[in-house]
Amino acid sequence: MEKNIKDLEAEFQKRIDNGENIEAKDWMPEKYRKTHIRQISQHAHSEVVGMLPEGNWISRAPSLRRKVALLAKVQDEAGHGLYLYSAAETLGISREEMIEQLNNGTAKYSSIFNYPSLTWADMGAIGWLVDGAAIINQVMLTKTSYGPYARAMVRICKEESFHQRQGYEIMLTLCNGTEEQKAMAQDALNRWWWPSLMMFGPRDEESPNTEQSMKWKIKRKSNDELRQQFIDQTVPQADILGLTVPDKDLKWNEDRGHYDFGEIDWEEFWNVVKGNGLCNRKRLKDRNAAWDNGKWVRDAATAYAERQAEKRVSKAS
Repeated sequence: MEKNIKDLEAEFQKRIDNGENIEAKDWMPEKYRKTHIRQISQHAHSEVVGMLPEGNWISRAPSLRRKVALLAKVQDEAGHGLYLYSAAETLGISREEMIEQLNNGTAKYSSIFNYPSLTWADMGAIGWLVDGAAIINQVMLTKTSYGPYARAMVRICKEESFHQRQGYEIMLTLCNGTEEQKAMAQDALNRWWWPSLMMFGPRDEESPNTEQSMKWKIKRKSNDELRQQFIDQTVPQADILGLTVPDKDLKWNEDRGHYDFGEIDWEEFWNVVKGNGLCNRKRLKDRNAAWDNGKWVRDAATAYAERQAEKRVSKAS
């Protein structure tokens, strides 16, 4: 007798509760599939768009060593996008469809990339703060319930950890340099601190997907828990640098064993999410230009693949 949908959902949840991975060919609720398509594709888009504020500085890096390191980081992020698009494709959506959603503005990506990179110190702040926040989000995802996503995250987290250390090393060098260089590092921290806290998403009570995502073990911790973890980890690093976190309400709470911190500007957060940030339109314009200018490369690769396939068929016959 064929199982009804409630029986299938009960068995599915039992597997989740037992800590089993869900694989591409396994039965899953449609909402679970769509939630993962949304989350994985947004993650992939964030890696791709995230190359833009950093790519802006490759040609202006202050030394060959810095240029090579930044170029390698941007290449890593392209690879992360590839892993994630591939993971999302196992859920029945095509890469072409996901990229079209990115290019036409219907898909979201991390709001952090809609802020401009104004100085070389921003490369340090992005690595230290943005990649640092990403690691806290992403280490959790190595144990997410969907197998292809969890496995993709293992390598991504290793590389993101290197990116974070690279960014911190840039900040440390600036802070040990001239007064002007340290001031540049402080300015970058001032501009990137609050957007980095926004990376964890809205407050738990305003996040419509958190409860279900935690039940399905897509997420292991809530937005506010992850944000607190980031602050507790990052403030001591700022102290080592000799920089001041731009939050007058920031202080250690002995009773809680955590830092208390000021209120995030949620109006700014939602404004950027809705497409009205400083660089939203520029990011989409640049992405569409890159897609259009790269058409000849895609066409050449397709033609080559078709030619190779014809050769294999010819040999086989």
